[in-house]
Amino acid sequence: MNLIVNIRIDHDSRKPKYKQIVDSIIDEISRGNLKVGQKIPSINEISEEFYLSRDTVEKAYNQLKERKIIESVKGKGFYVSKTDLINKVNILFLVNKLSSYKMNIYNSFLNAIGTNAHLDLHIYHCDETLFLKLLDRYMGHYDYYVIMPHFKSDSLHHVSCTDSVLEAIKKIPEDKLVLIDNNKGFESKNVIKVYQDFENDIFEALKEGLERLKKYDKLILVYPEKSVYPYPRRILNGFRKFCVAHSFDFEVLDDIYEGMELRTGDTYITIKETDLVDLVKQVRDSSLVLGKDIGIISYNDTPLKELLGITVIGTDFKKMGETTAQLILDNQKNHIKNNFRFIDRKSM
Repeated sequence: MNLIVNIRIDHDSRKPKYKQIVDSIIDEISRGNLKVGQKIPSINEISEEFYLSRDTVEKAYNQLKERKIIESVKGKGFYVSKTDLINKVNILFLVNKLSSYKMNIYNSFLNAIGTNAHLDLHIYHCDETLFLKLLDRYMGHYDYYVIMPHFKSDSLHHVSCTDSVLEAIKKIPEDKLVLIDNNKGFESKNVIKVYQDFENDIFEALKEGLERLKKYDKLILVYPEKSVYPYPRRILNGFRKFCVAHSFDFEVLDDIYEGMELRTGDTYITIKETDLVDLVKQVRDSSLVLGKDIGIISYNDTPLKELLGITVIGTDFKKMGETTAQLILDNQKNHIKNNFRFIDRKSM
């Protein structure tokens, strides 16, 4: 049989046969020997030519179809569908939730990585089962796996990593693994990491604003104890550590309740956007003056918070995406803690 594709099968190699088929076809496309719309041999033809099981060839073709490199036409066979992915770096981007902050990371990463990469974005909603299914489905398909590891327990508490997640991620070659935003539980020194240090970040940011905070009597952190998209408890730990270290009276609430008892000399630190909105409304309906009688600090900045003059503590998500992209482009396995800052505005 005279195959039009130069498929190279080394029966002595430890590389799986299906992966050898995938690599051979990709190599043929990258060399220009296969063009868009060109038909490639059938599963049966390759199976018979190389004495391979039909399941092995089918697995290879399924991977090529999932990566949209080939497509099947019913009754006709398989055809090359794209060549623009072959010469690019293929990146799987796994994000825990679809928030403006996480999309800021993604978009800045996308802009920084440039046209030499193809990105596939998937949202796993802090759900361990969905994450594991996605990782299993796409294992071996990409040059890099960019992961934001944030999960929720059955009781809706934050979990950085479970045993199952860690076991699955360890299957990714370390030179292809990129951890961003959160790296707790992942100790390897041979992967790219650009992360927040949630406990120390809030401690140091509040320390930056210490002189401003001293005019208030009590600090109140609004920390959602349970949430569909839970927040790391290290934020809570860092807040408590700061208050104890600097002798502040403090309290932790899990929500901004209707009809809050607002008092002069209190400063609130909110994490959820809805809590910030509810708190600002109640302050405006009271006789208290924001930034004078009562203070508000919000977690993570947005253009609207800047416009409204809300003091914030938070990381630079744009910088996180750009730094991650640059490390990939430079092939550097660095561990970088992203900048976290206190931005003083009128609400203090």
